Amino acid sequence: MNSGSATGQTILTRKTKSAAFLVLCINDDGVDTVRDVLGGFSGLVRSVSSRAPESALAGIVGIGSQAWDRLFTGPRPAGLHPFVELVGETHTAPSTPGDILLHIKADQFDLCYEVATKVVEQLGDSIDVIDEVHGFRYFDLRDLIGFVDGTENPVGAAAIAAITVGDEDPDFIGGSHVTVQRYVTDLPAWNEVGTDGQEAAIGRTKLENIEFDDDVKPTNSHIALNVIEDDDGNQLQIVRDNMPYGDASGERGTLFIAYSASPEVTERMMSNMFIGDPPGNHDRLLDFTTAVTGTQYFAPTVEFLEDMPPAPEEIAAQPDSPAKSSDGSLGIGSLH
Repeated sequence: MNSGSATGQTILTRKTKSAAFLVLCINDDGVDTVRDVLGGFSGLVRSVSSRAPESALAGIVGIGSQAWDRLFTGPRPAGLHPFVELVGETHTAPSTPGDILLHIKADQFDLCYEVATKVVEQLGDSIDVIDEVHGFRYFDLRDLIGFVDGTENPVGAAAIAAITVGDEDPDFIGGSHVTVQRYVTDLPAWNEVGTDGQEAAIGRTKLENIEFDDDVKPTNSHIALNVIEDDDGNQLQIVRDNMPYGDASGERGTLFIAYSASPEVTERMMSNMFIGDPPGNHDRLLDFTTAVTGTQYFAPTVEFLEDMPPAPEEIAAQPDSPAKSSDGSLGIGSLH
């Protein structure tokens, strides 16, 4: 594994018009195939991108906590753990299965489709596709609820700092933590409350996209509960790359995806939303939209993916591996 450089995956891009999000689970005998495909993923994205470079194709791979220990030996990202279910008085953020995340985005959906189908074909029966969402930009960067999404994202150097692991986890400098939830929105119920009720739920004007002053912003508004500060009063930030999705006659809503240097910031925001701050003061938006998935990943550097540490089974197969004893057993003693 190359530890001398740290090139983060291409997370920070301009807002593209389309995206595909795939959540995969690795089957029992799928580790070798998954490692091979992940190692060639960035090359596949480059090849497809060369056919339409103006469309800003990018692909990000995230690896879940349980999958990490199946795929790699050696250190693991310090903050990587499964998504923690949150159960509030009236709303729940569920934790759902997910070993691998593929986030593929471009201005042309055919490019996203090409990469996604090629990867799934290469993976074959080594994985099961647990969730697949095709996202689209809705008018002027609005969600289906009619409000501009991602307004509070940091930009420039602040965005890089918000998503990039640093010296606090020296083995994984340059990587990013990723949190994903899919929300299903009850648009008829949302539309019934009218513009005033919607603006109170968000904490921002709908048409002009102007945030309410603190003295009039409801404490249970979405914006009020998503501002997180450290002990010195500095705002802690994440980068959201959410996309609307949906069918005309089926489910519709938001694919929430957040990149961060530490999952703690995103988790604090979600705790405020679902548990409430104070407890019971939950995010008003949740009365109209329901989280149906919840997964967490680590997106390692390009160098990590192209030069992975050995798989556990590779280490175990070596003749002098400490995982084996001289009698061929695993050397763990009696199970009684």
